[in-house]
Amino acid sequence: MIPRYTMPEMASVFSDVARFDRYLEIELLATEAHVALGIVPAADAAACRAHAPTVDDAFVHAVSDREAITDHDVAAFVDVVQAAIGTPAGAWIHYGLTSSDVVDTAWCWMMRDACDQLLAAANELLRTLVQMAREHRETVMIGRTHGIHAEPTTFGAKIALWALQVDRDRVRLRAARESVAVCKLSGAVGTYSNIDPSIERHVADALGLKAVPATQVIARDRHAEFLYACATVGATMELIAVELRHLQRTEVREVQEGFKPGQKGSSAMPHKRNPIAAETITGLSRVLRGNLQAGLQDVALWHERDISHSSVERIVLPDSAMLAYYVMRRMNRLLQGLQVFPARMQANLDASFGLVFSQPVLLGLVQAGLTRDEAYRIVQENAGRAWDESRSFRELLDADSRVTVSSSVLDDAFDLRRSVRHAGNGVDALDTLAV
Repeated sequence: MIPRYTMPEMASVFSDVARFDRYLEIELLATEAHVALGIVPAADAAACRAHAPTVDDAFVHAVSDREAITDHDVAAFVDVVQAAIGTPAGAWIHYGLTSSDVVDTAWCWMMRDACDQLLAAANELLRTLVQMAREHRETVMIGRTHGIHAEPTTFGAKIALWALQVDRDRVRLRAARESVAVCKLSGAVGTYSNIDPSIERHVADALGLKAVPATQVIARDRHAEFLYACATVGATMELIAVELRHLQRTEVREVQEGFKPGQKGSSAMPHKRNPIAAETITGLSRVLRGNLQAGLQDVALWHERDISHSSVERIVLPDSAMLAYYVMRRMNRLLQGLQVFPARMQANLDASFGLVFSQPVLLGLVQAGLTRDEAYRIVQENAGRAWDESRSFRELLDADSRVTVSSSVLDDAFDLRRSVRHAGNGVDALDTLAV
């Protein structure tokens, strides 16, 4: 992932140094497990641990230099480690293993740790959303369907639904974590032909992973599930971002992203304050969905394995983790700095001449004895006049002789507080969440 959308704490999970450090620990644990079987002398296993190289940038460069000769990254890694440990102990490194035993276990270890960071970001975002939903429980605004004024709602109700969706993202992330927190050290085609299953169990227990049956590689539906969880995070962030972008349009201006001192919205137009965070989040969610597609195509491999998945995963697994993490952190910053304009929300609600109360008027006429179609036509005709002539919908109804209900019925129909009296149900639902 390019530095612009990379946060160091997530990037560190997938760095070359961290990856090779994981490889080394897997190799050392496997070597030590062989001692119990009487295969590796205890002194040699201890020497491997004692003389294991420090994995740093110099080590990474050494592996890269060696790979230029071997044209195989894991073989190059093993050569460098063995040379650092020396003989005879170093010869036991990678004993009975195939490359995928090390690489796949390391990938799953990395994805598990990435899920922990993603869950931490989701928890923080959820706390922000819950606080905002409660704060704006009574902030009335117009609800829109198809982009058109529909009926009144509250900003708190809108935010509460976002929070509930983020909570469902947490459920998906936890499920993905469980799916990827696995390992395999079962050899070339997964039959333990040259390695005892106890080695796999030892490494799994040491790393907090679960040993699972596999071919030469761990089944890629697990990796696809991880990518799906990342993609759904992106979809949720886009849902929120698109709504905030609409609410920031000049004609609407019900909210506005924070604008820090010295910030410039446009290189040409000094007045601009653009929704850049929301637009960035929208764009990055597209990348996350694309990565999921690539991950799903990695599930079907030839026989016990091929490496068509390998090049894809080197890109999409770390990139998706980093992007999902980034968009949640960026969204949290956006929301914490969001300016909300309740007066503008009320003004927009009032701008359609009372038409937002057409349904309760319709129901009042039906209760008064009109057929639904008769009532609908009366309300629709007066609503059209109100809009076309910029006139009060209520006044037109009062003047219409076909509307025979009492003023109190219309007063109730046009009561804003009656319309939103149950809008807080979504906010109340947040009380059940673990935040």
